[in-house]
Amino acid sequence: MHNPDKPNVTFKILLWIYALFYMLAGFNHFISTTGYYAIMPEWLPAHKFLIYLSGILEISFGIMLLFSNTRKLGAWLIMLMLVAFMPAHIYMIQKAPFMLKSIEITPFIAWMRIPFQAMFIWWAWIYTKK
Repeated sequence: MHNPDKPNVTFKILLWIYALFYMLAGFNHFISTTGYYAIMPEWLPAHKFLIYLSGILEISFGIMLLFSNTRKLGAWLIMLMLVAFMPAHIYMIQKAPFMLKSIEITPFIAWMRIPFQAMFIWWAWIYTKK
């Protein structure tokens, strides 16, 4: 019988996948810093600082998801962060097509990032409920 106070196995697996995704994405800001310059709107100041800051935030929020006492806050912060990243996604749409390292970002790819953002916001929202 399922205990509503204990998350089921699928919930835990998806939670770990989501948290790991953010932690790895955050570390990528330090490993592939130059790739982020191409997707940052020119009007934003201090690109390098913002790239590192967003990496630290992604790692921190991913870790917060793993602990029940910080999960809800971590999920809300991820949703806010994803909304804050929208200008970069809009900038990519305006800039496409362009090369991001060896990958050509076509207008289609740039536009597809918006529904993925919505999906990631929804995924985070799930963790505000439990």
